[in-house]
Amino acid sequence: MATDRRPTLAAVARAAGVSLKTASRVLNDEPHVAPATRERVRTAARALGFRRNAVAADLARGGPAPLVGFIAADLANSFYAAAAGGMEHALRGAGRQLVTAGSDEDAERERRLVETLLERRVAALVVTPTDSDHAHLHQVATAGTPLVLVDRPAGSVPADTVVIDNRAGVRQAVDHLVGHGHRRIGLVVDDASVWTARERRDAFVQALRAHGVARPEPWVRDGAHDAAAARGIVAELLDAPEPPTALLAGTHRVTVGALAVLDARRAAGSSLPALVGFDDLELADLLGITVVAYDTAEIGRQAARLALERTADPALPPRRRTVATRLVTRGSGERPPAA
Repeated sequence: MATDRRPTLAAVARAAGVSLKTASRVLNDEPHVAPATRERVRTAARALGFRRNAVAADLARGGPAPLVGFIAADLANSFYAAAAGGMEHALRGAGRQLVTAGSDEDAERERRLVETLLERRVAALVVTPTDSDHAHLHQVATAGTPLVLVDRPAGSVPADTVVIDNRAGVRQAVDHLVGHGHRRIGLVVDDASVWTARERRDAFVQALRAHGVARPEPWVRDGAHDAAAARGIVAELLDAPEPPTALLAGTHRVTVGALAVLDARRAAGSSLPALVGFDDLELADLLGITVVAYDTAEIGRQAARLALERTADPALPPRRRTVATRLVTRGSGERPPAA
């Protein structure tokens, strides 16, 4: 059976010839220790390879660890990587460190991660909530640990929230496509259980109705959680007896799936629908993909600021920050309807 061979504080104290309390005071940078004794303890610690347990020291003093936990929905998604990058940069300036984990859209895993991070006494929690029972998040928010929700709200949980302006982004895309002559516009989004998918779907239907399209629903599809699923859904839409002349891809993964279908149609000599993707993606500028874009790192920066402000003043009312979207035209969204 493996044993923990890391040097202990007691071993440092023995090597330096001091009491355990004196060794602890030196390694925690506490005052009132003679310089010669301080140097002797530090020399012993270096020789033994001792590393101070900062979390344990913070807990011993009764305060939270200088850590902020971020539970993302999917660590493989570049959206969360960029948001974490913005968060980490903002926290670094405040002397905090970011710890990141992924729930994989699993409500039970999210609950376990929340408990694990709370046991480690993180200074704040940032969570992209699964769209399920939020009782554990409500308990966090009301028990005193600063909580920030990112990308999705969580029902009635009284927490600070940072979201994208999903509805404005969809309206921008629909207005743009209608302006280029399209009336039959398809929408493909993530699973219907995801709040952002529902927001974008509802905004899409409302925007087309505002343009006089009475029944947009026949060209609306959900369930495209990854590029493979998106390929099948987009192909089914375009092979319908009355296919859409334009597509709005509800996430960057849907855009990737749609591009695979359009590439095959191009090779077969078929006409291509116009395409607008929600979320920018790598190489979209080189591929000429029109997108609804936003500053993903700013989402993380806003979340970090809210967490730090909540830590400083727990009595603040819950706040909501909305990150603006903008339409970036590159060619694919400007194709007119095929004759």
